[in-house]
Amino acid sequence: MLKEVNSAEFKELADKGLVLADFFSTTCGPCKMLGFVLKDVEKEFGDDLTILKVDFDQNKELTAEYGVAGYPTLVLLKDGTEVKRLQGLQQKPVIVNMVKENI
Repeated sequence: MLKEVNSAEFKELADKGLVLADFFSTTCGPCKMLGFVLKDVEKEFGDDLTILKVDFDQNKELTAEYGVAGYPTLVLLKDGTEVKRLQGLQQKPVIVNMVKENI
């Protein structure tokens, strides 16, 4: 599942299994390109991975809570606990390997 969420929705979904949080900005070119990559990642993992898109500018408290200083930033959570973080535009194989290491 790939879903754009606000802080309340994030807190509700982030502790359920394997969750990849994409902290992005609508004005960020690399963030837009990463969005296409994440759609492919979603197809590969299906129900085994939830991808939550968090608008950096609309969810300042959440970005501060997770210590996100720039975008795009990917935070992989397993049952609510951060297990890995990537910053900047990433290629699909890097993201896929990160997820597979934590399934």
